[in-house]
Amino acid sequence: MPGNKYESNQTLSTGRVVRLVNDRKIRKNSRTSQSNDVTTENYNNNNRGAQYIENDVNLTEDDNSKVATVGQCPEGDTATTNNYERCEKPDKKPARQRLLVVANRLPVPAVRKGEDVWHLEISAGGLVSALLSMKEFEARWIDRAGVNVPDTVGKNALTKSLAEKICIAVFLDEEIVHQYYNGYCNSILWPLFHYLGLPQENQLATTRSFQSQFAAYKKENEMFADVVIKHYEEGDVVWCHDYHLMYLPKCLKDFKKSMKVVWFLHTPFPSSEIHRKLPSRSELLCSVLAANLVGFHTYDYARHFVSACTRILGLEGTPEGVEDQGRLTRVAACPIGIDSDHFIRALELPQVQEHIRELKERFAGRKVMLGVDRLDMIKGIPQKILAFKKFLEENLDWRDKVVLLQIVVPTRTDVPEYKKLTIQVHEIVGRINGRFGTLTAVPIHHLVRLWPS
Repeated sequence: MPGNKYESNQTLSTGRVVRLVNDRKIRKNSRTSQSNDVTTENYNNNNRGAQYIENDVNLTEDDNSKVATVGQCPEGDTATTNNYERCEKPDKKPARQRLLVVANRLPVPAVRKGEDVWHLEISAGGLVSALLSMKEFEARWIDRAGVNVPDTVGKNALTKSLAEKICIAVFLDEEIVHQYYNGYCNSILWPLFHYLGLPQENQLATTRSFQSQFAAYKKENEMFADVVIKHYEEGDVVWCHDYHLMYLPKCLKDFKKSMKVVWFLHTPFPSSEIHRKLPSRSELLCSVLAANLVGFHTYDYARHFVSACTRILGLEGTPEGVEDQGRLTRVAACPIGIDSDHFIRALELPQVQEHIRELKERFAGRKVMLGVDRLDMIKGIPQKILAFKKFLEENLDWRDKVVLLQIVVPTRTDVPEYKKLTIQVHEIVGRINGRFGTLTAVPIHHLVRLWPS
């Protein structure tokens, strides 16, 4: 499975779509149109995921469905896809592709300020930071509300507030959230995808509760599907995100086979031998394969997914993806990035320049080591801090010349394992600062908080 097949398939995608457009016009006995090659350019990381969506999801198995490609005008003319230019009609704005972004958490966390008053702020999450930079789509966000709203007045008020942010909330029962999110997602899928084994004392409890957790996981995906279907319009692209929604592509395709569905994983995908440990492995793989396009951050993750489909399901892996009885699911490595220009522009703001000056004065004469991580088990924060301790022990002359500024963003604060991690990190930092700190300076500045981007 050559890597370049995952990295760039624009020529293949364009040629196939043009043939589909021509065949459709011939079947309708319409006038013959002249097909021209569509010019494409390579995009930087923060646009690559969007590029794959536009180029790849249109390879649909339903010939009777509406087939459209980037830069292809309805009248048969062509337009250059540079910067996603659209065909324009006189006195009309260019049409933008509608994109339904479906994820586990809202991009604007909600805080209740009254019976019918909600306060919304932009999330600091990586998914939000990456997707907010995409201006080429008319996006709608469909996500879990993230708060328990038992009363109708609160739900209506929150729905109205979110509509102003072009967001749609999925309201889930607290028991379902506990079973699927804290249980199946974070106790089974997350450790498995990161090559982490379950604690031995929890093995029996996990086995006993697995069926109920997986049932809640499927129920949650079905509830997401109901909301997506309610707001779906013909021609929309539905972009499903992460391991929380592996069952969603199947639910959507069961409703409408010609719906264009993309599923993207924001974590590693393990090797097939590790994936075999999951009792529901076959059902989840088949559900993901219902999508038109499956995306991963790296080629290795994509290769592991194809390998799992061939070894566990017995399907055929191709350079383009996975084929099941003539139906092809595209598998691609399309890393997502951030809006780097946003951070570059922020450096020029007066308040940022003033803060930089204050930090330079505060740490004058000392080397500053900066770490910004989510407070997650896989980030290795305790190991990083202990390594810094070892450095101070072995290099006495550096004790007053270096400082570690470690910023951690809290996450999954209601999960017991993450509460233990938080306590562990605080204890390690306290011991090191107590041993190597002075009245005027400490070697580690440990900040636990959300930082706006």
